[in-house]
Amino acid sequence: MKRRAWLTLGAVVLGGGGVVTYAVASPSSDPGAAGRAKRPAKVYDLALKGGTGDKRELPRTDTEQFSMLGVSWTGAAKRLDGTAQVRTRSLDTGRWSAWQDLELNVDPLENPGVGVRGASEPLWVGPSDGMQVQVIRKNGTSSSALPKGLEVNLVDPGVVTDAETKAGGTAAEPAAFVADESPGATASAPTDSAAPSDGTTAAPTDGQTTTSPAATDTTAAATDSVPPSASASPTDSVPPSDSASPTDSVSPSPSTSSSAPPSAPPSTVPEPPIVSRADWGADESISPEAPEYNADVKAIFVHHTDGANDYSCADSPSIIRSIYAYHVQVSGWKDIGYNFLVDKCGTIFEGRKGGVDLPVFGAHTYGWNREAAGVAVLGDYTTTSATNATLASVARLAAWKLGQYGADPAGTTQLTAGASQHNYFSTDFTAGSKYTFQRISGHRDGYNTECPGGLLYDQLPTIRTWASGPVQGLKVSSVDGAGLSGSTYYTKGGITVRWTATTPASLISKFELLVDGKSVATTSGTATSVGATLALGSHTVAVRAVHQSGKTATSAALTVVAETTAPTFTTSPNLSLRSGTVSTSAIPVTLGWKATDDKALREVKLLSPTTATFGPTTTTSNRTAKSGAATVWSMRAYDYAGNYRTSSPSYTPVILQETAATKSGSWTTRSSTSYLGGQSYSSGSKGASLTWTFTGRSAAWVVSRAASSGQAYIYVDGTKISTVDLKSSTTLYRQAIWTKTWSSSAKHTIKIVVVGTSGRPTVTTDSLVYIK
Repeated sequence: MKRRAWLTLGAVVLGGGGVVTYAVASPSSDPGAAGRAKRPAKVYDLALKGGTGDKRELPRTDTEQFSMLGVSWTGAAKRLDGTAQVRTRSLDTGRWSAWQDLELNVDPLENPGVGVRGASEPLWVGPSDGMQVQVIRKNGTSSSALPKGLEVNLVDPGVVTDAETKAGGTAAEPAAFVADESPGATASAPTDSAAPSDGTTAAPTDGQTTTSPAATDTTAAATDSVPPSASASPTDSVPPSDSASPTDSVSPSPSTSSSAPPSAPPSTVPEPPIVSRADWGADESISPEAPEYNADVKAIFVHHTDGANDYSCADSPSIIRSIYAYHVQVSGWKDIGYNFLVDKCGTIFEGRKGGVDLPVFGAHTYGWNREAAGVAVLGDYTTTSATNATLASVARLAAWKLGQYGADPAGTTQLTAGASQHNYFSTDFTAGSKYTFQRISGHRDGYNTECPGGLLYDQLPTIRTWASGPVQGLKVSSVDGAGLSGSTYYTKGGITVRWTATTPASLISKFELLVDGKSVATTSGTATSVGATLALGSHTVAVRAVHQSGKTATSAALTVVAETTAPTFTTSPNLSLRSGTVSTSAIPVTLGWKATDDKALREVKLLSPTTATFGPTTTTSNRTAKSGAATVWSMRAYDYAGNYRTSSPSYTPVILQETAATKSGSWTTRSSTSYLGGQSYSSGSKGASLTWTFTGRSAAWVVSRAASSGQAYIYVDGTKISTVDLKSSTTLYRQAIWTKTWSSSAKHTIKIVVVGTSGRPTVTTDSLVYIK
């Protein structure tokens, strides 16, 4: 039986010979807990059973609520060469998860204290009330057996804040016990289809708790003369880890630690918002030892914590409390190992105590803790990339910490190895020697682990760039209040410039609008647009972004011309008749115009009697008009600056029936609803004629056509100008077959004369249409 300040373990023999292992949590000794805690974090330890030295396990077991678990063993220097797998039952759904591997290749301790245990990486699984575990020794290893004292450690993060209580937490204390399967049951091979246990449980024999001093790491302070422990150093036989957990490892270097807090130097960039330990619910009573300090922070090592990525960001405090409890109460460290933690929503949390603005000696990267700080991203990033919110927060945090010591986040630095080892890329390090690191490095750069996951590691260049500046990807996306023609914008004066940048706004101090190289407007780093009024003339316009580091980036300059001269109609809108089928409500006409501008014509719009929009080079449009009605044809020409001019002439199409003509020769009246006005004139007599006189600017002769139709001469103002053949393979009525348009309105005479074509002499005329 093992005792800790917060936990007492015991066993009760059941009637059938079964054993119930239970854990009872002791009250917290934190004097502020009464006012803060709704349900404190708890750790439950369950011993693993097994018959041989090759395997330890627990069958499916009902438990009290937990959300994180791991496997630990006696002796921090002892390595577990094998596999550890767990599966858990969801408290919400009652379903069992698939088997999940626990990461066993954690960073070792160089001088582990008596109370420090070896442990796997903790795994966040969410609220659960059942688990199954198996640990199997790796075949072919030199280890004679699995390490002693193997346990599965369950962590209930508790509910410690008002927000968590409102979100569904309860103030009830858990019963804190677990029960094996039915008495005498033996562990069977794990399978996804295995049924859960019958849930038989037994309460502890009494409600007593036992309190003893909290376990801590007893790692000695490093000095230049303290060599790394050979027994704790990683070897080539240790497989790479995808998320090796932090440890309070000693890393001797010229920058030795101190218990006395140093001064907090100001940074070159603003401090980002950081959730304090009190706000995420750290129980300070379980880690009473004072923090240690380094001389400075030369580098930042980025980690991931492993576990699921589908957590809610509202659960981030619970996850951090669980990691904290696991590091301290399972592994026996003095405090949580990371200096900072960041969740997928970009919230930054204070990690190890000692002051976020101080160079707190952490426990995160074996051999390199003496000159660096560690930031862990919640989740697993071996197959998933970190969110932009996360990357931005890591960049802000790294820039701020490194900025306290005048370091460029995109630069490199020399770090002194605190242990002889090699990293994930097989680079060998010798204790006491200096090696070059990126100021922002991944865990795998310093230790043989896959942490922080391949995809997050690939995003480190982005973090460095965002942290260092200048602003990346700055470009103007649009200029409102101006029109673009070619590569030049035109405006009447007032513009709004919009832009985009790939660097997150949280890392940008401000934006400036530059006109002819001078700042004319300034706005915040979160803004995406700003307005200004330009004087008449041509200008260069650009946007300058100021990174929080003070570095600047300027977009490509644009040419913007401010002008107020409206376009002109060099040819006013005019209406002319065209060929086609005529009716009283739809006479075929052509609308013509010509507009120009002193800079750049953009478009011409028809405003009435209907609407349409035309490009700058279009000058005609086929339309229809109503007979006998004076109609306004209003058009507006626009330039790219938004200046415009309107022209609105009025035209009236008129239908002159054949009865309005002066006749000569023989004509026969024909009646039909197919004719305009219900009748027409027809003649096959050679020389027969009809003459119309009118005042207008355009005319069209309207006829009926058929296979037997003949030809006619057309005279305009006494001059023969055309011979028109009315023959058609199909019969057609009300056809404008001939048209004539003049530049202005005037009095004109149109005369048609029957040619008397052999075999098809007949001409049928319906009317004459003109526009006045």
